[in-house]
Amino acid sequence: MSAWGPPPASGQPRRQGLSPRATIWIIAGAALLAVLIRTHRITTFEILLVCTIVPSVILHEVSHGAMALFFGDDTAKRAGRLTLNPIRHIDPFGTIILPILLVLSGVGAIAYAKPVPVNISRLRNSRNSSVVVSLVGPAVNIVLAVALGFAFKALVSGFNPRIDAVNGVGPIGPQLLFVAGYVNVLLAVFNLIPLPPLDGSAVLERLLPSSLLPGYYRIRPFTMFVPLILIVLAPHALQSFFRWFELHYANAIGVPVNG
Repeated sequence: MSAWGPPPASGQPRRQGLSPRATIWIIAGAALLAVLIRTHRITTFEILLVCTIVPSVILHEVSHGAMALFFGDDTAKRAGRLTLNPIRHIDPFGTIILPILLVLSGVGAIAYAKPVPVNISRLRNSRNSSVVVSLVGPAVNIVLAVALGFAFKALVSGFNPRIDAVNGVGPIGPQLLFVAGYVNVLLAVFNLIPLPPLDGSAVLERLLPSSLLPGYYRIRPFTMFVPLILIVLAPHALQSFFRWFELHYANAIGVPVNG
């Protein structure tokens, strides 16, 4: 999940580091993950899901800020968000707790980072540029999924044992590459849903006639809860949705699947 945030209150970069509350959330999430691993309540596949989604979400968010800078808005740069330092991007609940809870519920793994501040009014040709800035995030995830798929195939060719990465069978290296690619597929697909605050909503907004934009802007703040409601109320539907993409990604890169 991705959403752009407001620009910083001043022209100065925000302070580095995490607030005490955020630090507590992160420690709690790390402790929860450690307990689950120690008690064998979480599989290797699920551990890899949680570990790979964080850097994938961060790359997704950084790409928004970098593209905004390309089009003339340096808000993200001034806010210190054009960095791969995870501390600058982690949302304690969305990046740590939520993916762990979703994995435990069997739904899959979706996460979000702190919104990248983008000032659309500062973009050159703002309406068209804002679409590009929004869609670059899913595009980065798609590129990563393809690259990781090729890396998986290259690595797997060096192993003799049969590998079923979907079901956690085989060496950890190929499993890691497969899971990382699958996570990026999920992030791309989920963020392309044309519903605010997801990135695909930028396309919907660009296609709407100007006469409908005021009404759209009035309801947009309330639609951000719809994806979370779907996660809570329809976990089995989402699980089937994610499983479909998992299996098709596996087939696309030649991963043997049992069941």
